Amino acid sequence: MKCDSTQSGSVSECPTCFQKIVVPQAPASDDPKFILTGAKFTEKKISSTLANAAAASAQAVPEKSFPLIVVMVLALVLAAGAAVFVFRDRLFKSDKPVPSNHGVTVTNAAPKPQPKPVVAPPANDTNWLLTLDNAVIPSATAAGRIHGQDFIIERAYFQNGTLTLRAGTKGKIEFGVQINFSGSTPELLAGKNLDILADTNKSARVTLHWKDDTGAVQKNSYDINYAMRLEFGALAKGKLPGKIYLCTPDAEKSYVMGTFNAVVTKPKPPPAQPPK
Repeated sequence: MKCDSTQSGSVSECPTCFQKIVVPQAPASDDPKFILTGAKFTEKKISSTLANAAAASAQAVPEKSFPLIVVMVLALVLAAGAAVFVFRDRLFKSDKPVPSNHGVTVTNAAPKPQPKPVVAPPANDTNWLLTLDNAVIPSATAAGRIHGQDFIIERAYFQNGTLTLRAGTKGKIEFGVQINFSGSTPELLAGKNLDILADTNKSARVTLHWKDDTGAVQKNSYDINYAMRLEFGALAKGKLPGKIYLCTPDAEKSYVMGTFNAVVTKPKPPPAQPPK
């Protein structure tokens, strides 16, 4: 191959084998036909040893581990969530009804205490006495026995001079006691204590109401021969409170004792008279 000296150090391609040859440096001699041997050109490659070392170095670099503090925080959050789920009924109490899977409505509210039911005093000669010497009026709701049947008042009212203590709240009286004071007003009776002994000649009329075995309403009235103590309180807000101890002379030894709070109602107007 022949080339100019200015191409020293460059790479030329052999026209015969097409290999790349590095043009050698021209000598200092001025001989234009000086023959030199050129070196075969080879590209520098990374040796396999260096490549393996680089790969090993890359594998030797440790992966960044997950920070320990993050792991601990996640564990605490999960534990707190589990605790809230387990104790959710205690932590979040609600009075609102929660429907169950069976269509039954349940509530988390504590049940309200139920009032104790009123029980009629036992029927014996201690309660039924036609004397007031040892009469003690209990502080419980008035109750007793009428013609052998347990009686507990459910409504008390004062109207047209008559005190009514009855079972039931609507309709005509079927079971209870009425005491007629001959037209006396509640204002006159308020704050008064009345003792009526069995030997009193004439006193307020007492009428007992009850049902017989067939369900028919019966009644019996007494003007004398009964014993009764009445203690009226002050009239306030349309109510007349009081205490009663009553024993009647019937064969069944009927009696009523305890407290009441009678609602004062307006007198019924007299029936209209037909024009003359």
